Amino acid sequence: MTPDEAIRIRHMIEAAQAAQQFVAGRQQADLDTDLMLLFALVQALQIVGEAAAHISAATRAATPSVPWPRIIGMRHRLVHAYADIDHEIVWKTATVEIPALLPLLMSLLPTD
Repeated sequence: MTPDEAIRIRHMIEAAQAAQQFVAGRQQADLDTDLMLLFALVQALQIVGEAAAHISAATRAATPSVPWPRIIGMRHRLVHAYADIDHEIVWKTATVEIPALLPLLMSLLPTD
């Protein structure tokens, strides 16, 4: 992993942690009434996906436990199909997928 990729992984971790903070103490129904929460989660998930897209094919191949295509695909979906964002999928991503992803990402960081 290059130093630039380590920075991208850190960006992914920071955005994923932010998403977790956004949903703490909240319910899925809040996405229907709190536009700021929805926008914050969507932005955090987009950052995770955008940073993932900048990880080299070699690094992705060396880390198959990270669902790179799904992460990047989610970003594309949020950006390009913004008018059809499914709140249930956003919620599940933030509350189920992100907590599972974080330890995988953290394990990729070089230890100092």
